[in-house]
Amino acid sequence: MARSGSNADNRRDRDKDDDIVDKLVHINRVSKVVKGGRRFAFAALVVVGDSKGRVGYGSGKAREVPEAIRKATEQAKRTLVRIPLREGRTLHHDVNGKFGAGKVILRAAPPGTGIIAGGPMRAVFETMGVQDVVAKSQGSNNPYNMVKATFEALKSLRSPRMIAAKRGKKVSDIVGRRDDVVRRDEAAAKEA
Repeated sequence: MARSGSNADNRRDRDKDDDIVDKLVHINRVSKVVKGGRRFAFAALVVVGDSKGRVGYGSGKAREVPEAIRKATEQAKRTLVRIPLREGRTLHHDVNGKFGAGKVILRAAPPGTGIIAGGPMRAVFETMGVQDVVAKSQGSNNPYNMVKATFEALKSLRSPRMIAAKRGKKVSDIVGRRDDVVRRDEAAAKEA
């Protein structure tokens, strides 16, 4: 009886993994000099996501490229985090992230903007399912640091629902203020 339960669990795990998209960000070949010559090994950096706001990254090392990619993908699937998205297409607010010497700036964008981001950050947004975002990286262009800085920024994102729950208010109280500020600014511009 327990055996059939484990099959059901395996099927559920497979179904969960079916909708996960993975992207290879970087492969690094390293060599070790030994008595008979050089030994080569490979390190892979992979980003995975479900295109609905869940994303993770992982790195793996092995003597063969496919094995390094497999290890990195498994680690990335274990580190998936959920990121709140506005309308399922962009970020709720602008945010900065820093890891080591890598700094990134992520900005919410209007519909139709697309993903304006470089290399490793683009892979994160594509697997996460973001359609409109503007991102800039400063400092280190090391792919590992850029991905980690992007994740630091994404982890600090807060949705209006999270802020409302923290403050003990309604979402309409939080979001309504944004509209009030815009209306007040427009009224002030008309008077001037």
